[in-house]
Amino acid sequence: MQIYKTQVELKDKLNSLGAPTLGLVPTMGALHEGHLSLVKMALVENEFCVVSVFVNPTQFDNPDDLKKYPRTLKGDVELLKTLGDKILIYAPSAQDLYGKEIKAVNYNFGPIAKEMEGAFRKGHFDGVGTIVSLLFEALLPSAAYFGEKDFQQLQIIKKLVEIKDFEIRVVGCKIIRETNGLAKSSRNARLSKNQFEEAALIYKTLQEVKQRWGDLSISKLNEYVTNVFENHDTLTVEYFIVANEATLKTAKRKRIANTYRAFIVVFSGEVRLIDNLSLGKG
Repeated sequence: MQIYKTQVELKDKLNSLGAPTLGLVPTMGALHEGHLSLVKMALVENEFCVVSVFVNPTQFDNPDDLKKYPRTLKGDVELLKTLGDKILIYAPSAQDLYGKEIKAVNYNFGPIAKEMEGAFRKGHFDGVGTIVSLLFEALLPSAAYFGEKDFQQLQIIKKLVEIKDFEIRVVGCKIIRETNGLAKSSRNARLSKNQFEEAALIYKTLQEVKQRWGDLSISKLNEYVTNVFENHDTLTVEYFIVANEATLKTAKRKRIANTYRAFIVVFSGEVRLIDNLSLGKG
């Protein structure tokens, strides 16, 4: 399976294939079953799939997090080989994508970018929007595939397509989980065995919130989650939010017409873990 390091090489290959329908799965590598599920969906809906593998510096607000992010290209290639020969791997340098200046564009994504991750990770979504826009412009895929684990990011990409008038379909794919319920993430590899086992509490708590959704107010659900993690030895909640799924605005009370989703971010040591779960109507 060939790895394409430049846009020129990849475009030449795509042209030689006769401009096929193309699905794009943007990744930062350290691939797992969650990524593979996106690739499988792209292959069902398109003739070929490009998987980009690039650790994007402009979406990290913490330089240490960028430095520690796992880089496992050789293993990523071996995983992708198991899905057949209709996959093209694009693993560029920062210069190939950004040119001379590696800098994020300042986007106006509106209120959805000011909630949750936007509030806790300054500049993050500008970095995400910049790299995805560069990939879209370079490859012009028919569709692009993103996991619902990063649900806010998914909504940001849909907004990006609207802002820049890309004729690209954005497809959200369900969260793939470990056997203990923890959402699949490249960061899970940084967890010790004990941390991994204890992190099962994150999804278990979200499930309990969903179970209690019909009976408790949002404030009571917030209290419940706070109490679950308050005295935990290894897990610390950065935030738990119930939000309107359409606007991502933090909800204070339920309204029958709206659909809601619970969002949580938990630190296990230095590892930041995110998850979310649809709660349904108010």
